[in-house]
Amino acid sequence: MDQTSDTSRRDFLKKCVMGTAVLRTAKLPLLGMAGQESTPGKSKVVIANDAQLRGAKTTVDSSRIASLLDRAMQSLFDLDDPIEPWKKLVRAGQRVGVKVNALGGRGLSSNVQLVEAICERLQEAGIRGNDTVIWDRDTEELERAGFHVATAGNRVQCFGSDRLGYEERLATYGSVGSRLSKILTQRSDVLINVPVLKDHDGAGVTIALKNMYGVIHNPNKYHPNGCNPYIADVNMLPEIRSKMRLTICDATTASYEGGPGYKPQYSWKNDGLIISQDPVALDYIGWQIIERKRAEKGLKTLEGVGRSPAYIATAADAGHRLGMNDPRRIATVEV
Repeated sequence: MDQTSDTSRRDFLKKCVMGTAVLRTAKLPLLGMAGQESTPGKSKVVIANDAQLRGAKTTVDSSRIASLLDRAMQSLFDLDDPIEPWKKLVRAGQRVGVKVNALGGRGLSSNVQLVEAICERLQEAGIRGNDTVIWDRDTEELERAGFHVATAGNRVQCFGSDRLGYEERLATYGSVGSRLSKILTQRSDVLINVPVLKDHDGAGVTIALKNMYGVIHNPNKYHPNGCNPYIADVNMLPEIRSKMRLTICDATTASYEGGPGYKPQYSWKNDGLIISQDPVALDYIGWQIIERKRAEKGLKTLEGVGRSPAYIATAADAGHRLGMNDPRRIATVEV
């Protein structure tokens, strides 16, 4: 692609996808391993960090986060070309739902620049702009997080489940019975999960698996008992399990206490991404990162304060098998 067309594409994305923020110019077993060359018998989790991700600014540099995403994806799939990993996840003609987390506003939501880079790579892999939808529960929350709402035209779409509604039929598994977002059921063939690395006052942590609470109409019903076994059961719903392909956890800014809302005093600039096709292994690794930060700050462990994320073990148990929570069976790669 020549420089002129590349610039035009990036300008197009800027106009279509993002709001007022300064923007870039621009499972295992059952969740779709899609050609990932993982260590046999192990789930691969890639942790990618860039100490210069923000440069001298407080916001993430758009070019550097795109490069960080490429580096992580190439490592996860053991491929040299930055587009090839995406071609293993999607194919032309499919509709892709990019499920972000916008609950924490601009301080602690899925990073706008990161999502833009994901959408750009999807287009380069053959997905048409209007076949991608960036979404979460609520349209106003998306706007507060910096996303620009788009519901028509040939550009990337962006809106909340409140715009399209929820299915009338209950989807059920185990302890849960919920109506699913029509964005998932009617607008998405493939699901890319883009959660944030956060502490959670009930579940202990909220990362990949908990982000699926934003897919159902009644998440408040499933917070007792540390959200266990509800988080695992929600992720067992066939429409979620069959469409999930990849989790890209935004760990550029993370929280170790006081979550899930944004509390600056309990947040830190981690400047990284955590990527895996195994959401259980990703949650386990993310939990350990949060525990290390808590120890650094002199706080008790989550178990010590009665908030150990028991849902992770439930998600890995024989009744769910959503992934691996045994560190001996998780291959962690740092790039």
